[in-house]
Amino acid sequence: MASVNISELAFDENGLIPAIVQDDTTGKVLMLAYMNEEALQKTMDTKETWFYSRSREELWNKGATSGNKQTVKSLSSDCDSDALLVSVEPAGPACHTGEFSCFFNTMFTAKDDFREVVHDIIRIIQERKENPVDGSYTTYLFREGIDKVLKKVGEETSEVIIGAKNNDKDEIKWEISDLIYHTLVLMNMTDVSISDIKEELYQRHIQKKEETNE
Repeated sequence: MASVNISELAFDENGLIPAIVQDDTTGKVLMLAYMNEEALQKTMDTKETWFYSRSREELWNKGATSGNKQTVKSLSSDCDSDALLVSVEPAGPACHTGEFSCFFNTMFTAKDDFREVVHDIIRIIQERKENPVDGSYTTYLFREGIDKVLKKVGEETSEVIIGAKNNDKDEIKWEISDLIYHTLVLMNMTDVSISDIKEELYQRHIQKKEETNE
């Protein structure tokens, strides 16, 4: 993996470089802003995003006023060194309108976007935990407690096995979806995040493979 220094970046005639900010967990693009050398250096030093405002002609720290800070997880440049990609852990919405991402005005889509459905469900589960809703099945599970959820995980696991034995694709999809949902509720109850699972899978399958091939 190549390493790039600030001095090697291709800032424009105004001393700026575009920075695309994405959610480190979901990969969702959150915003596009600009950095000058000072903003980039502050971003690297503080591990928080800093940008240069072209309208105000000054540096600004994302979330300094709103509290919606962005903790930097990684920062890279493109092949021409004239654009940056900043992966962050957001503490709140990226957009000043209150939207999670600044890119919420859909101009064209060929199909429904399923890429974030798991993360959307995780957020809904957390919302139901913090703000119970009458008639909500998720609220019911939290009220019943972990034993009820464990029972459902066991039942859905059995249903997946039955669907697979029947070689019924629709049944398999349905039951695996049920199993995943109840597993996500269980993860919430036991304070296990999707990032924890990704890290465990990485260490087991990717890192181990890379170490073996060294």
